[in-house]
Amino acid sequence: MVGNSGSGKTSLAAALAERLGIPHLELDSVFHQPGWQPLDEDEFRDRVRAAVAADSWVMDGNYRAVREIIWARADTIVWLDLPRRVVTRRIIGRTLRRVARRQELWNGNRERWRNLMTLNPQESVIVWSITKHGHYRRQFGEIFESGTHGRAAVVRLRSAAAVREFLQRYAEPPGRG
Repeated sequence: MVGNSGSGKTSLAAALAERLGIPHLELDSVFHQPGWQPLDEDEFRDRVRAAVAADSWVMDGNYRAVREIIWARADTIVWLDLPRRVVTRRIIGRTLRRVARRQELWNGNRERWRNLMTLNPQESVIVWSITKHGHYRRQFGEIFESGTHGRAAVVRLRSAAAVREFLQRYAEPPGRG
């Protein structure tokens, strides 16, 4: 799963993995170490290589450092390309909930109130999402149009309804019918 922050990559990836009964890996959980320190790139690549060595998996994230590793083994790449207004509404709501609940994200990391007050995209996921929306749309559009993504099929989902329809193509989660 690829797409802008707040597009629903992790939610869709987790739901799909549950329905398929296969592992899900959120790349942010590997990359962001305690104190928001980035994992060494070689170690990051090694961990992702180990994960994609499995027969089946679902991953979400946009990390260029591991993209070729993942896409070389992927049979499908799902691109969540929702409108900016939808993504912005989601990222604001998600961030406010996480901050208010002091929700742990990965490795002890939490979003901070002060990150809501900055315009620095390196510190505010909201600002990151707003400023990166057009970038991701152009970048992934060019990659998928040029065919440089490898042999994987590409599914581009442009609305919440398309995301729901995509997920409905798969059986109910194990044990639910």
